[in-house]
Amino acid sequence: MTDPQAIQPSALDQLPDRDPEETAEWQASLDAVAKAAGPHRAAYLMRRTLERAEGNGIALPKLLETDYVNTIPTAAEPSVPGDEEMERKITAWNRWNAAAMVTRGSKHGVGGHIATFASAAWLYETGFNHFFQGKEADGSGDQLYIQGHASPGIYARAFLDGRLTERHLDNFRQESGGDGLPSYPHPRRLPWLWEFPTVSMGLGPLSAIYQARFNRYLTHRGIKDVSASHVWAFLGDGEMDEPESTAALALASREGLDNLTFVINCNLQRLDGPVRANFKIVQELEAQFRGAGWNVVKSLWGSAWDELFQLDTTGALVRRLREVPDAQVQTYQTRGAAYIREDFFGKDPALVELAKLLSDDKILECFHLSRGGHEARKVFAAYKAAVEFKGAPTVILAQTVKGHTLGEGFASKNANHQMKKLSVDEFKAMRDLLELPIPDAQFVDGVVPYGHPGADSPEVRYLQERRAALGGPAPARRTHALAPLPAPADKAFASFDKGSGSQNVATTMAFVRLIKDLVRDKETGRRWVPIVPDEARTFGMESLFPSLGIYSPKGQTYEPVDRDQLMYYKEAKNGQILNEGITEAGSMADFIAASTAYSTHGEAMIPFYIFYSMFGWQRTADQMWQLGDQLGRGFLVGATAGRTTLTGEGLQHADGHSPVIAATNPAALSYDPAFAYEIATIVKDGLRRMYGEAAPGEDPNVFYYLTVYNEPMPQPAKPSVPGLDEGILKGLYRFNTAESAGVDVAAANAPRIQLLGSGTAIHWVLKAQRLLAEEWGVASDVWSATSWTELRRDALEADAALLRGEERQPYVRRALQGAEGPVLAVSDYMRQVPDQIAQWVEQDWSSLGADGFGLSDTREAARRHFGVDAESIVVAALAQLARRGEVKATAVKEARERYGL
Repeated sequence: MTDPQAIQPSALDQLPDRDPEETAEWQASLDAVAKAAGPHRAAYLMRRTLERAEGNGIALPKLLETDYVNTIPTAAEPSVPGDEEMERKITAWNRWNAAAMVTRGSKHGVGGHIATFASAAWLYETGFNHFFQGKEADGSGDQLYIQGHASPGIYARAFLDGRLTERHLDNFRQESGGDGLPSYPHPRRLPWLWEFPTVSMGLGPLSAIYQARFNRYLTHRGIKDVSASHVWAFLGDGEMDEPESTAALALASREGLDNLTFVINCNLQRLDGPVRANFKIVQELEAQFRGAGWNVVKSLWGSAWDELFQLDTTGALVRRLREVPDAQVQTYQTRGAAYIREDFFGKDPALVELAKLLSDDKILECFHLSRGGHEARKVFAAYKAAVEFKGAPTVILAQTVKGHTLGEGFASKNANHQMKKLSVDEFKAMRDLLELPIPDAQFVDGVVPYGHPGADSPEVRYLQERRAALGGPAPARRTHALAPLPAPADKAFASFDKGSGSQNVATTMAFVRLIKDLVRDKETGRRWVPIVPDEARTFGMESLFPSLGIYSPKGQTYEPVDRDQLMYYKEAKNGQILNEGITEAGSMADFIAASTAYSTHGEAMIPFYIFYSMFGWQRTADQMWQLGDQLGRGFLVGATAGRTTLTGEGLQHADGHSPVIAATNPAALSYDPAFAYEIATIVKDGLRRMYGEAAPGEDPNVFYYLTVYNEPMPQPAKPSVPGLDEGILKGLYRFNTAESAGVDVAAANAPRIQLLGSGTAIHWVLKAQRLLAEEWGVASDVWSATSWTELRRDALEADAALLRGEERQPYVRRALQGAEGPVLAVSDYMRQVPDQIAQWVEQDWSSLGADGFGLSDTREAARRHFGVDAESIVVAALAQLARRGEVKATAVKEARERYGL
């Protein structure tokens, strides 16, 4: 029977063979080795040959997997500077206090995680002792993305170096009473320590990539040289299943981000059990990262394995390690030497002979304890290789044991993620293993004591000296005393006060025009960071391409096809625009990095991210929450907003709910402006609040969400009304009255209704105002509701003030006070959006909105379908007035028939 591989066509068959005889000799040699020495030897030679070719720069496909051994052999490991024994003692104290903190907290039912830090302790400690740069030099230092479940270990270290007290540790996960510690890295909750929130898994690795990229952006644009900063992301192997974890790997390698290192703690376990029970997660990740162009360093085995590898003269041990699935490796961790001899070594005669040379204690030391991620020397070698590698990012795959040093009841047990405490006896066994001087007498009434060698002890002095040499404590978040950015020239905003005259202008275009003016400002223009996910032309931003340039670390290595046009596609190394391709998640990660540069690097940057409103909050709301937690500042702009304005696109493009999602984020100030002058007023005030001088009681750590529309409409001049700006910013003002609008209402005592509209709905409301007057004799006042959400928040604050005994009236009630008739609110979103304020409106309330799925049709047809067009507003208004007895009930039926409803 013919071997199918022998006749399988190959891409190589299409290449000319200059010397078929030489080719045949190489093939014959390979056949001879396979026949004489076996296929394993042939495979070994081929792998080494390919590695040599790769090392010599010969263009061949890279090996995606290497053997299941350490990348850096023992003989090539550099010596670890410093005092290894002192570092062992420090790590022991931190292990103890991390476990004690969670165990003591478990008595209050607040939970916590022990096993993750136990496995990763040396991954962190080696970095803190030798690599992680602090912020006392240039204010930037390194950026550390700490794995969320490892937070107890970071708190334990901060306790050892004097930044936290026992009171803090006892308030782990108990923040309401003061001196509390948040469960995970939360900058908003502990802003002097944590820089980056990471516990929403997958967002840490994605953000780390874009942070490293933004560091390059700042340097290339000449804002600040942060080329010395290194980004470290500590991740779990189970976390890598999240799609965001690997979404931007190609970006990192494509742009050569050698200022980035991923450290993946491969303890082979996720929350419920093995990460890859029947496979090998390390090998899978290695192939994934190598395929994406990353440098991969594996640190799998500790020094106890050195003897075993030296005895492996046939390669049988390496082959066996490659084939054993991860779940079986976990089983070895919990079984005795006899089981390991039979199951691991007994599968191959060569391994049976090797095992005869090993004592039971040696086997248990290797399979129970010795992992690359548990030895400072192995970790140091991996980290040094990472920071010295140039041209690509590095991922370190460090194998550990989840629950290491916590005792047999924890190590590698499937349930250890849910195990929140150790018994007193288990702590005493841990104390003996770690050689800590904690006497039994300190265990009072079954309470586990915290351990501390003393503020002036050799351990603490050593720890603090190492951090001083590396630029100060870490992790640490800095609040820089930045001077307020000067306000842009007022003419950039005032130009919108005149309106557009006879020209129809969409509010999307109005916003882009405002940005064009602001980025030209001599003082602050260079600090704007325009971010767009491959839709710049949709939003009319192509005119910014040649003037600002699109950021690319390689500049422009080609001649663009539209080079002879005025608005050609210009890429530049110092480009200002971040055009991310089709990735809302990547664009949001950009925004987060830019919006927090005021803290990370002491440089205030003003990001605005413009996107299809349907694909912003709906797709990346978790990142919006991350943005709020990280205290980010900037402008999110949901363009082509609304459920009925995007003609022909259909339900997956029709946004009827983004303001609802935005309202759930406490840091988001959500606005739905109707007119260009409202946009200018909101942006101007946002710049003041976030980057200028915030008023007393105002939190500058907010971000703005503006919905803008693609429907060209007349833009009116800004009314000369007292308190107008306050109304725009607080969320509601009267745009006109029936009298000021010039509509003719026949009866002097005509029925009256208040019409509230937001965004593009204001135009249907204005048409309804005319129809009500001209055809039904009803007077109406029109109000622009720029922010339903801000109105609600103000009302909630007023309610809270009343409970404290303070007299305060909600703004919406004050604004509508004395307004005659019922209120009808209309928006291009689901009714839930305007209904947010219903309970604080004293008048009779009703609303219209676009509830349900969107549909493909014209704007007019879509609005009629949802019952939000001008005619539908008229019918709804008449119905409200009829219920009050102010118009005849027959008028409602007549109107429905007249308008075909």
